[in-house]
Amino acid sequence: MSDLRNPTPYAAADLLARLALAFIFVVAGYNKIGNFAGTQGWMESMGVAGVLLYPVLLLELGGGIALILGYQTRLVAALLAAFCVASAMLFHSDLANDFNSFAKNIAMSGGFLLLVLHGPGRFSLDARRTQ
Repeated sequence: MSDLRNPTPYAAADLLARLALAFIFVVAGYNKIGNFAGTQGWMESMGVAGVLLYPVLLLELGGGIALILGYQTRLVAALLAAFCVASAMLFHSDLANDFNSFAKNIAMSGGFLLLVLHGPGRFSLDARRTQ
């Protein structure tokens, strides 16, 4: 678990890892807002209720921003890990045609599980709250 005794290079790596994991969700959430109706229609064509786009946006944008800040990191990382697996199963399960997206989601869930176990690191709001 990261704590305040970690040397700065490790703390910087913790921050970079959170930023890298958050990047795709902030961008994806922003893009979904720009194509809201299209995204809802695509979700519905995949058998998922379009109304679920609202919590998806909250998780992608809100969760991505929370990760960047290192706020409630373990909880957010657990939710995003579950989201990645669910998304892989619901939207990318055609492995013959969409294996890369499936594999990306599963790999990202592993990164989030590491955040759940390891924590956000020294450069985070979570660390500031525990000082």
